[in-house]
Amino acid sequence: MKVLMVCLGNICRSPMAEGVFRNKALENGIGLDVDSCGTANYHVGEHPDPRSVKKSEEYGIDISNLKGRQFSYDDFNKFDIILTMDRDNYRNVIALAQTEEDKAKVKMTLNYSYPESNMDVPDPWYGGEQGFEDVFQLLDQAANAFFKIHFDE
Repeated sequence: MKVLMVCLGNICRSPMAEGVFRNKALENGIGLDVDSCGTANYHVGEHPDPRSVKKSEEYGIDISNLKGRQFSYDDFNKFDIILTMDRDNYRNVIALAQTEEDKAKVKMTLNYSYPESNMDVPDPWYGGEQGFEDVFQLLDQAANAFFKIHFDE
């Protein structure tokens, strides 16, 4: 299975999500390919925000080598599931979908831990240290629910 994490700039939420999901897959011996990107091109080629890197490192996850990239239509062909961090990015990705199959791949990340809620993963950019901790915890919960749904027998 291949999963893509999507936020706006690909420097805060989606790289943290990539790290959390990748780490859980490795810990559980699950073959999951995970990537991340942003709907905007503001940070293409940049490493994640240092606060995202630091928060991930606190939990033993290294995302320092990731580099931002922008979502493209080709991602619909490369990934089985596309997880968006908020409603704006959900709409931006859906707007690029060309088929119902494309649209069916796109889901709100927190709908795994809070079914049918369509809750946003808040952007921690202005939230200080606690904002990054809160986001990490939300992503961890979503990842646990994701793995239970897709990989528990």
